[in-house]
Amino acid sequence: MSYVVREMKDEDVVSVQHVASESWHTTYEGIIPREIQDDFLRVAYSDEMLQKRLAGSHVFVAEDASEVVGFVDFSPVDEAGRMELRAIYIYPAKQGEGIGTALLRKGIEELEGVKEVVVEVEEENLIGRQFYEAKGFKMVAEYDEDFAGHILKTIQMVLII
Repeated sequence: MSYVVREMKDEDVVSVQHVASESWHTTYEGIIPREIQDDFLRVAYSDEMLQKRLAGSHVFVAEDASEVVGFVDFSPVDEAGRMELRAIYIYPAKQGEGIGTALLRKGIEELEGVKEVVVEVEEENLIGRQFYEAKGFKMVAEYDEDFAGHILKTIQMVLII
C-alpha cells in the first residue's frame, strides 16, 4: 500500500469522474437502475460540478503509483462543528486496502473544528454501511428518498469526534 492522500487538483477531474462512475456502477448495481445512475453521474460529476466542488468543498484524492484510485468530498464545517461527508468512492479493486479510512481520516484531521461527521447511505449499500459502522458511525435517521423517480431507503449516520 503505497498510496498518498492529498487535496484534489484541477488535473484530477477526469480521474475522479472515472472513479465515481466505476464505483457507482459496482455499488448500485441492482439497487438503482443503470439509466438513473448514468443520468446522476453525468450531472453530479460533470466538469462544471467538479469545479464547484473544488471551490466550495474539501475534496481529497488517494493516489497509488500516480493514479487516482479514490476520493472523498466533505462540506465545510459549520458553526456547530458539523461536517457532511458528501461522497467517498474508491475503485472496487482497491477497496479493503485502508484507502477509505485514510481519506476519512484526512478530512477529520485537516479540517478545523470538526465535532461530528454526517453521512447518508442507501440502506442496501452494505459495503458502505459496514465501512461507516466499522469507523464508529451510528444510525440517527431513516427515510425514503425520491432519487429521480426511484425510491431509495436512506440512512443518515453520524460520527461523533
